[in-house]
Amino acid sequence: MQLKGRDFLTLRNYTADEIKYLLWVASDLKERFKHKQEYLPLLQGKSLTMIFEKRSTRTRLSTETGFALLGGHPCFLTTQDIHLGINESITDTARVLSSMTDAILARVYKQADLELLAQEASVPVINGLSDFDHPLQILADYLTLQEHYGSLKGLTLSWIGDGNNVLNAIMMSASKFGMNLQVATPKGFEPDPTITKIAEEYSIKYGTKLFLTTDPLEAAHGANVLITDTWISMGQEEEKQERLRAFQGYQITMQTGKVASPGWTLLHCLPRKPEEVDDEVFYSPQSLVFKEAENRKWTIMAVMISLLTDYSPQLRRPVF
Repeated sequence: MQLKGRDFLTLRNYTADEIKYLLWVASDLKERFKHKQEYLPLLQGKSLTMIFEKRSTRTRLSTETGFALLGGHPCFLTTQDIHLGINESITDTARVLSSMTDAILARVYKQADLELLAQEASVPVINGLSDFDHPLQILADYLTLQEHYGSLKGLTLSWIGDGNNVLNAIMMSASKFGMNLQVATPKGFEPDPTITKIAEEYSIKYGTKLFLTTDPLEAAHGANVLITDTWISMGQEEEKQERLRAFQGYQITMQTGKVASPGWTLLHCLPRKPEEVDDEVFYSPQSLVFKEAENRKWTIMAVMISLLTDYSPQLRRPVF
């Protein structure tokens, strides 16, 4: 599989086989680094620009430590160092960064800024999060589920929460693995209609089920995996009270789990607030959230390796 030189902006741009390959590389790196304690400076001599308009724990740590573990040098820039399109145009920024580093990871407010950055850069650009998409998070989610269930095909995912960037990423990829998706969002917080149309087309193409509702228990019914996210993202703080009212009844509890499939599990990309998932579920054996968080590291490493080198995994290909 040849992904070298590509951008990683959205899973919509990647085929089922390409996404599976990235997960295979992630599993391989996890085995070689974590379990076999191998030394693999595969990115020695390479550098990475990390632009963060939004603060982060998991994205920053996974990228910075992962790139360094591979022998490369990550360069972290905040809005105090660089402000896309403000003190310098995105076009000029992209060209300067391309001349000095081997790749750019950007965590930005606007998807349009990310796309312009990719258009003007001559090195791979990776989406570290935007208002529209969060593909790195979904790779970690799928790796976590593959490790837990042994395969992704046939699983039913239940999203209970906001129609946000994380849901967009799931809707543009779950069907490619043969996974069904049941979505509950409050009225006024539905997923983007364009994304819904894409998901409907994928559902037909891959023979999966897509179901949208405003009833959390209806979405959870028979699901293998219950998934949610923050109700109030960065930049939405002024909407806090309105959102808390709108999402009443959307907290995931053991009562939610009672209508799910036996052996159900929980995913949450973190940070979590108790109103989204109560402590009983969050710290229960059903919760995979901390394995999910760790897998952010192995999946971003897989993306960086695949976009910058000709690496081939040694581990036997997992079942997807």
